[in-house]
Amino acid sequence: MELALAGRTALVTGAGSGIGRAVAVALAAEGMRVALLDRDRGGLEETARMLRSAAAPCLIVTADVTVEGEVSAAVDTVVAWSADVHTVVCCAGISGPVGEGIEQTSRADWDAVFAVNVTGAFLALRAALPALRAADAASVVLLASDSAAVASPGMAAYCASKAALVQFGRALSVDLAPDGIRVVAVSPSVVDTPMSRSDLAADDGFDTAGFPVQGAEEVAAHVAYLASPRARAVNGSALVSDFGYSARSGFPA
Repeated sequence: MELALAGRTALVTGAGSGIGRAVAVALAAEGMRVALLDRDRGGLEETARMLRSAAAPCLIVTADVTVEGEVSAAVDTVVAWSADVHTVVCCAGISGPVGEGIEQTSRADWDAVFAVNVTGAFLALRAALPALRAADAASVVLLASDSAAVASPGMAAYCASKAALVQFGRALSVDLAPDGIRVVAVSPSVVDTPMSRSDLAADDGFDTAGFPVQGAEEVAAHVAYLASPRARAVNGSALVSDFGYSARSGFPA
C-alpha cells in the first residue's frame, strides 16, 4: 500500500541505534525527510550514513531528551531545516534495572527510566507542537511495549513507564484531535536490538524457541503505517505487536 509519506518530514528521537535507527531508515525509504535526534553523536552519524547512501535527506541533531533546553534547541534546528514537521516518533528509551525487585531499585534508577521514557517524550512533543499544528495530517507515534500491559519480573520501573507512555498518548490524542494531530503508540514484545541483547544476556543472539523475537525493521514498518495519512482513522490507541502473547492465559513464569 502506498503510504503517501513522500516529501513529508519526520523527527525521530533515539535514532542513533536500535528501533529508532530502523524507523529512520523505514521512513526515509518512503521518501520522508528525517531529522535524527539522539545523545549519541557517533550512532547518529552511522544512521545518517545509511540514509545518505540511499540519497535520503536527513539532519543530525544531538540532544539528551531529558534536558529541556537541549530538546527545545534541537527542535528549533529541525524547524529551521524543514518548517513543517509532519511526524514525531519517540523512540528514545531505556530499560533501567533488569531482574531487580522493588527493594533493590534505587530512586535514581526509577527516576532515570521515567525521565527518558516518559518525560523525554513529553519534552519532545511539547517543543514540536507548533510545527505539528502547522503541518497537514500530522501524527505522533510513541514507542511503548507490551510490558505496558503484561508485567515482566524484575522490571517494575520499565513496565510502569511504558504504561504511563501509552496513557500519555491516549490523553494527547484527545487534546490534539481538534488540531488534526493523531497520537498513537506501538507496543512490541522483545525486539532484537543492542539494548535487549544486553538486558537479556543474549549477545550471541536470541534463543527464540520459547518466545518469538522480532526485528527492529518489523516494528519500523508498523511505525511507518501509523505515521501515514493512510492511517487517519487510527488515533488514541496502541498497536500491540507481540505474537498474541498478551492475549494468552497462563503466561510462562
